[in-house]
Amino acid sequence: MGRTTWRRTSTWRSFRSRRCPSPTTWPRPTRSPPYSSATAPGSSASCAGGLVPSWAKDARGAARLINARRDSIERKPAFRAAYQRRRCLLPADGYYEWQPDGTGKQPYFLSARDGSPLAMAGLYEVWAPPEGERLWSCTVVTTEAADELGHIHDRTPLLVRRQGWARWLDPAVPDPGDLLLPGTSGVLDAWPVSPAVGNVRNDGPELAQPFGPPSTGTLF
Repeated sequence: MGRTTWRRTSTWRSFRSRRCPSPTTWPRPTRSPPYSSATAPGSSASCAGGLVPSWAKDARGAARLINARRDSIERKPAFRAAYQRRRCLLPADGYYEWQPDGTGKQPYFLSARDGSPLAMAGLYEVWAPPEGERLWSCTVVTTEAADELGHIHDRTPLLVRRQGWARWLDPAVPDPGDLLLPGTSGVLDAWPVSPAVGNVRNDGPELAQPFGPPSTGTLF
C-alpha cells in the first residue's frame, strides 16, 4: 500500500485526534498516522508507521513492516501477539497506489464512494528501548486486491465495517478475522492524480485531486 491521507478531523467523532487538526498524508514510515484502540475508545492517538515488535532489539526494521499480510498475521512472530491483543483502526480519507503504465507508474487515489472515512484494520505495538521513551507503532493489514480495481495494485488494505469496530478492538476476542472482508464492489472509487504525490516533500489536499481521464472502476 502506498501513501495514505489519514483522517485527522473532528468530522468522524469516533476518531477525534489530539493532534494535527488538518488532513495529511503519510509518505514514509517515520510519519505518525492516528489510530483508535481499546485503550482509548472513542478517540484517537498517534503512532509511528511501521510496526516495531516489543521484542525487537531496535526500531530499524519498522520500514519493512508498514503492512501486515492477512494470511500471515496469525502465525508470523512480528504480528502474532499484536493480532491477538493489540488491534486498532486507522482512519483515512483514502490512499494512493501506483499502476505501471508502460512508461513509468501512474499514481491513483482510492477513497470511499460515499465520501466517508475508511476504517483500515491495523495492529499496534509498544516498544521500550533501553533508554528513552516508549515507541508506539502500527501497521495496516492488507490482502490481495481481487476486484475490478485490482489492476491498479495487487494489494489492498482490509476495512472494518462500523458494526464491527468494537469487536475488532476488543482484546478479549482472540480471533476476529471474520470481520476482515475481502474487496466488495461499489465501495471505493479510484482516479489518477498528479505524479507530484511521488515526491515525499509534497503534501497537501491538492495531491488527491483528479489528474487526467477518470477511472470507471470501483473497489470494495
